[in-house]
Amino acid sequence: MTLQAPRSLIRTLTAAVATGGAFAAAQAQAPAVPQNVVSLSATASVEVNKDWLTVVFATQRDGADAAAVQAQLRQALDIALVEARKVAAPGQVEVQTGQFSLYPRYSSKGGITGWQGGTELIVQGRDTQTISQLTSRIASLTIARVGFSLSREAREKIEGEVSAEAISRFRSRADAVAKQFGFGGYVVREVQVSSDQGQGQPLPMLRAQAMGAPADASLPVEAGKATVTATVSGSVQMK
Repeated sequence: MTLQAPRSLIRTLTAAVATGGAFAAAQAQAPAVPQNVVSLSATASVEVNKDWLTVVFATQRDGADAAAVQAQLRQALDIALVEARKVAAPGQVEVQTGQFSLYPRYSSKGGITGWQGGTELIVQGRDTQTISQLTSRIASLTIARVGFSLSREAREKIEGEVSAEAISRFRSRADAVAKQFGFGGYVVREVQVSSDQGQGQPLPMLRAQAMGAPADASLPVEAGKATVTATVSGSVQMK
């Protein structure tokens, strides 16, 4: 007499065998955990002279009539633009208008009592002597902010050089670490390269100009230096 197992039991055993086979296959296909991997980083930096001067001229007006305040602001800006355009040159002295705003002034009861507004003119470039001399010829606006930075061309050139130095240091360090652990070499697994330019603080405003008095001499400026830093970080597998 032959005994037959219930169909439900056969289905359960079949599913168990299939699951076990799938689990074994998954284990066989799982990637091996990488061995002898070390995380490293290297940094390089250089100090360079800032070559880009930015001067922001500004003024404010207020009055009872919005149109009159706006006209005063436009007149002050137009006068300044006439002087600035005389020395404008691509890359050397660049001129552009900045913020132009007009807003109401309210009383304690919520009614409009007048209007206030402001306008800006931005002059920037490599020709620091011409820009500093221009400040003495613009009388309709006063100096709001002054600052030095690196030009785009200088920044890109320096970043390329510093990044190359940081990469060289990363490779040297990886080679040294591999040898210290008794390996003959290494393979780079992943790497990131980043750069950063430290910004200096804007120069302080002259007291007379901050109070609205016209400048009677060229603005004294000193560029200072910027520090450009590149960092390379990642991991290597020693071989």
